[in-house]
Amino acid sequence: MTDVLIDTDPGMDDAIAIAVAHKSPALTIRAITAVTGNLPSDRTASNARKVLDLLSAPEIPVAQGPLVPSAGDYPVDPFSHGADGLAESHLPESTRELDSRTAAQLIVDTVNAYPGITILGLGPMTNVAAALEIDPDLPAKVGRLIIIGGSFGATPYAWSQATGANPVSEWNVFVDPEAAKRVFHAGFELLAVGLDVGTHPEINFRPGDLDQLRASDRPEAEFATRVVDFVNGRGYQSYCSLIDSTAVAAAIDPTLLETDVVLCDIALADGLTRGMTVVDRRNHHAWTDMPRIRIATGMDFGRFLDLVTAELVR
Repeated sequence: MTDVLIDTDPGMDDAIAIAVAHKSPALTIRAITAVTGNLPSDRTASNARKVLDLLSAPEIPVAQGPLVPSAGDYPVDPFSHGADGLAESHLPESTRELDSRTAAQLIVDTVNAYPGITILGLGPMTNVAAALEIDPDLPAKVGRLIIIGGSFGATPYAWSQATGANPVSEWNVFVDPEAAKRVFHAGFELLAVGLDVGTHPEINFRPGDLDQLRASDRPEAEFATRVVDFVNGRGYQSYCSLIDSTAVAAAIDPTLLETDVVLCDIALADGLTRGMTVVDRRNHHAWTDMPRIRIATGMDFGRFLDLVTAELVR
């Protein structure tokens, strides 16, 4: 069984990812840290606790990160998760208390309590970067850092499904590129699942998957169908509900993903390329001082959908 810490910004796809992680017998969630991304961190912290209540999960510590990204500017998300951030599900407010620590301190403390833990970064990297300021040795203590972030050109969806506010950006990196750059350079065993794979149309729920979800009496299955109906009603495809679950699936079964190691860094300049994950693929004269990270280039989409659906209805 793998210990995981989930750094997240719920967000409806984050909520489904938390459900899959909680239901999986392969993972144990040791802590959740809320980051500003899809919504400000006070609301993502609230939503994380609502989702834990929905799942009847045990008392998992939840801590809140800063309200604004590292540079101080919080961009407007072009993709709405609904007024409540959870597909208009209007889950009841939770009575769970927030952990008294900052998100960054909870990350540091949890990593030290569970050496080799996997961090699942489902949102911008503000909290993880702040944790590095407290403990620069964090990368050596973490087994893997699996993030939803970036677009690397492995498939056409790296560009056609851009989620930030410029033509080449992915939302999680775009919100706080300074934090992403710090994390990329820190020396983590890093796997990035970018738009190339995370928004691939083969991640759309299949009709049979939706039939199983609609037939289930599990509240998490009902929530997932609500999310699918919400995104479909706004003209989007159901992959939008499952983007963050790709990172959870990678922690459960690494064989689901095809990966490659690339030289990659983060563009910080304002304008067309802010937040771009720049990959140097040159055979000659490559900038070899750029961070080497592992990226997802493909996935066994059928097995992924089998896994997610089975956990949601179990």
